Amino acid sequence: MSEDCNINENDIAKYVRRAVNDYFKDLDGEEPSVAIYNMVICCVEKPLIETVLFHAGGNQTRTAELLGINRNTLRKKMQDHQIK
Repeated sequence: MSEDCNINENDIAKYVRRAVNDYFKDLDGEEPSVAIYNMVICCVEKPLIETVLFHAGGNQTRTAELLGINRNTLRKKMQDHQIK
């Protein structure tokens, strides 16, 4: 786990925790039909990229820097999520 995850729990972490707990409540004892990790990442990744891209003025190099990922990785994720 990276250093960045060792900060105090913030609002995003609280929302994720609440959403996952609600998901299990809704399952009512049934087994999940999807891999939970992938489900959460897919729900979070697209709006994260879109928001950072907006704040970087559409600059993909700056967006990748802010996200802490390689520019080619950003482009692949943008393609996967159909972000223009």
